Amino acid sequence: MALVKICGLQTLSHVEAVAKLPVDYIGFVFARSKRQVAPRTAGELIRAMRDASAGTASRPKAAGVFVNPSMDELEAVLGEAPLDVVQLHGQESPAFCSEVKERWPAVQVFKVFSLSGGASGEAGDGGAFRLEPYRGVVDGMLIDTFDPVYGGGSGKTFAWDAIPPYLEWCRGAGIPLLVAGGLQPDNVGELLRTYAPDGVDVSSGVETEGVKDLDKITSFVERVRNDV
Repeated sequence: MALVKICGLQTLSHVEAVAKLPVDYIGFVFARSKRQVAPRTAGELIRAMRDASAGTASRPKAAGVFVNPSMDELEAVLGEAPLDVVQLHGQESPAFCSEVKERWPAVQVFKVFSLSGGASGEAGDGGAFRLEPYRGVVDGMLIDTFDPVYGGGSGKTFAWDAIPPYLEWCRGAGIPLLVAGGLQPDNVGELLRTYAPDGVDVSSGVETEGVKDLDKITSFVERVRNDV
């Protein structure tokens, strides 16, 4: 069954409601974004998330989204927000990812690769990322559509025919591959049926006028759980 990550939550009511759904990850954005949350606020939301999901069949993990953070930034955030996953959305090197794991061994590291919206999903920086140096270093991988301002989170799709090589590499490395970028309730089933990634990540696709929409979130989760 595909993993589900709902990203960019900012309010207590949304976090408590989503925590009761069968989702695997709830994402909190610390990078520059309209969905950015302060570390202390995120800490409060994560504790509320864990309280709300207590006793449910699925207890989501808290994922923090960063773009090229410094170790000091990570330390400041993790001191306030008890994250389960650090999701790195920039040009973080294998050495940087390895150091994050060494400093915070209880936290998983997911590396994100951003692809352009063009044919074959060319890398957003104009050159293909080399995956092999990340083998044994990261705990998961995510591919998203490149955004020149924020790195990802554009709400646009990339060419899905770029997925198979990433999926093959991740399966060989024994880690999950999540796909983001322009997903919504109406297209997530097609993605999963056609390419079968290990998970999906959604943010703007479950919003109405820039605000998280619980009906759309519920519909998205139902499509993943029931339609595929």
